[in-house]
Amino acid sequence: MTAFHDALLLAERNLRRLPRNPDLLVGVTFQPIMFVVLFTYVFGGAIVTPGYDYIDFFLPGIVIQMIAFTGYATSLGISDDLRKGLIDRFRSLPIARSAVIAGRTFSDIAMNVIALTTMLIVGFIVGFSFNANAAEIVAGLALVLFFGYAMSWVYAFIGLISSTPESASALITVIIFPLTFVSSVYVPTQSMPKVLEAIANANPITTIVDALRALWLGAPAGTDIWVGLLWCVGITAVFSVLATARYRRTVAR
Repeated sequence: MTAFHDALLLAERNLRRLPRNPDLLVGVTFQPIMFVVLFTYVFGGAIVTPGYDYIDFFLPGIVIQMIAFTGYATSLGISDDLRKGLIDRFRSLPIARSAVIAGRTFSDIAMNVIALTTMLIVGFIVGFSFNANAAEIVAGLALVLFFGYAMSWVYAFIGLISSTPESASALITVIIFPLTFVSSVYVPTQSMPKVLEAIANANPITTIVDALRALWLGAPAGTDIWVGLLWCVGITAVFSVLATARYRRTVAR
């Protein structure tokens, strides 16, 4: 319980710094608004989504994409803390070592709630509507937040292996961008060339987006929901171990 309490305190510290970092607030509020409006009105009319209006097809995808990127602040924050020696300062305090990384991932949950709320409000304004009962809507929200928490551990690991915030940002661009764009976020994977279609169908982002469409739009679910949950569990398990091991190596130097 002490480690959990310490993690909550550090998460509170991270969130209190938000008002002094307007760039982060813009990233989780204005950017989702821009993406939803631009893709709905600029590209929506040119993309065929059989069985759905484009905003209904698109919103679950853009929700997952934005949540996949929201944790980038964790990478930049951890890398910056390492460079400035703040992690060494934490080591001198009577707090659990694991709380430093866990606190970052906990604060990402609040960031994800802000981004998710913003996207849903804008989505409703431009015409999105659920085709689901209350339980399915809540299950979809839980899946989104679980996926966001899993991605926070990926970003924590990237932050720990990066020498500077700039290199962390470059790694995020190289790793996360292809994952979100070669997927079913923007277009049905059937519209892609065969090789890209196969890659997109194997992409966990596609599975989780399709699971969210099944929960919110009544699309055929197949195994997407359970496989999507397994991806979230697997990403959390693998990257929490990698990030914790890397953190121990870093602070032991």
